[in-house]
Amino acid sequence: MKKIGFLSFGHWTPSPQSQTRSAADTLLQSIDLAVAAEALGADGAYFRVHHFARQLASPFPLLAAVGAKTSRIEIGTAVIDMRYENPFYMVEDAGATDLIAGGRLQLGISRGSPEQVIDGWRYFGYRLAEGESDADMGRRHAEVFLDLLRGEGFAQPNPRPMFSNPPGLLRVEPHSEGLRDRIWWGASSNATAIWAAKLGVNLQSSTLKNDETGEPFHVQQAAQIRVFRAAWKEAGHAREPRVSVSRSIFALIDDRDRAYFGRGGEERDQIGFIDDKTRAIFGRSYAAEPDILIEQLKTDEAIAEADTLLLTVPNQLGVAYNAHVIDAILTHVAPALGWR
Repeated sequence: MKKIGFLSFGHWTPSPQSQTRSAADTLLQSIDLAVAAEALGADGAYFRVHHFARQLASPFPLLAAVGAKTSRIEIGTAVIDMRYENPFYMVEDAGATDLIAGGRLQLGISRGSPEQVIDGWRYFGYRLAEGESDADMGRRHAEVFLDLLRGEGFAQPNPRPMFSNPPGLLRVEPHSEGLRDRIWWGASSNATAIWAAKLGVNLQSSTLKNDETGEPFHVQQAAQIRVFRAAWKEAGHAREPRVSVSRSIFALIDDRDRAYFGRGGEERDQIGFIDDKTRAIFGRSYAAEPDILIEQLKTDEAIAEADTLLLTVPNQLGVAYNAHVIDAILTHVAPALGWR
């Protein structure tokens, strides 16, 4: 069995070909798609976070709305760029959202990816410490966030408060018990996967990673998952970690599927550079009739290693079509692979 959810990047554009022509369209359709996915039996609704872009940004209002409209499905992010986050305020938002959702929040966080603007985090009021890179800052913010989620008091109370305080040092409120165990780190390298394991957070591995060996993407990603689990075991954590991978997978069921995705062109991994120094490998997409798709997916080593699969969805094609995409995988592909 494998948990299967969707991952939306939340694009919008004022184009007549797009079903999401405004931010309002994208936000409201994201809620509707989560409701539809839950009804279909999917396990998760996840959203990507980007700043300075016509995409989903501040995630907590959306996640809280999804939490209020659903009852079973996991809701989360993949990922939040921690370079932009105030860890203290984020703990408040995350705690409130998790309480609204009844403990279903699964937050993917990371040091971030290439941006729409140069050093966009500077506009949010953040500065690097001496000798620190922006990636270092993102990880520093993450460590503070994780420490605060433990719910331990640290702030000296006012001796004459407006309202009475509980005894001892005060913590950030509201606190949601167990949320610390439902934080994931989006790792693009083996080293950051090991770092995440030592911190005791789950692993999210996306459709790209640093090209560290020259092997096919799914082989490198499977190796990353194995080193993460080995580091987790060595750290001696009491619980078992979770691992997710994301993929673009389309079962060609009808003429719409064949028109959108039946022309091929992305059946191989791609190589590129995410910055001046980092060579990255981008995983292939899958689009085929279900019987062919099943055989192709059997060979994906990273999907086999993961306990959770996130299906990236083309959100600009609308709620109904994306619900069809999810249902096609759940109905025509997942059972034959032992995922259902």
